[in-house]
Amino acid sequence: MAERARRPRRPREEREARPARARKPPRPKAPSRRSEGTGGAFGMTGTRRAAMFAMVLCALALSIAVPLRTYLSQRDELRDVGAEQQKLRETVAALEKRKSELQDPAYVEIEARKRLHWVRPGETPYIVQLPGDEGRNTETERPSGKQAAEGSWYEELWESVTHK
Repeated sequence: MAERARRPRRPREEREARPARARKPPRPKAPSRRSEGTGGAFGMTGTRRAAMFAMVLCALALSIAVPLRTYLSQRDELRDVGAEQQKLRETVAALEKRKSELQDPAYVEIEARKRLHWVRPGETPYIVQLPGDEGRNTETERPSGKQAAEGSWYEELWESVTHK
């Protein structure tokens, strides 16, 4: 390959001092799709701006939707737990009241007389029948409708376990 002869470079002053006719005219810009007066901000048309705005709006909605749903579900759960806790407090208060009542021997005696039909030695028990009780059969309302079988309690228990 033959080496080209290099021309020495002209100093800057000489290059700038060229006559005006020797300079090349500036190249015209390539024609654009939009005219100079349209395009708005960032050089986008109205349709493109609307599309970009819709995409940004959708991205914001999606980024807010999941945390908002979590917040609302936790708020509902907290309200339910608070209501359950209030019910439990009321139950504890009722049980503490019942416990304090059962500490009183007079109250225990009243409950035994009322619920278990207990009487003191020497007292005569009476059963009061109300006007609607004549047709009621108390024998069928007992827990077991049959007579107790002859035998010991553990034999009856074993038979109830083996004979379903």
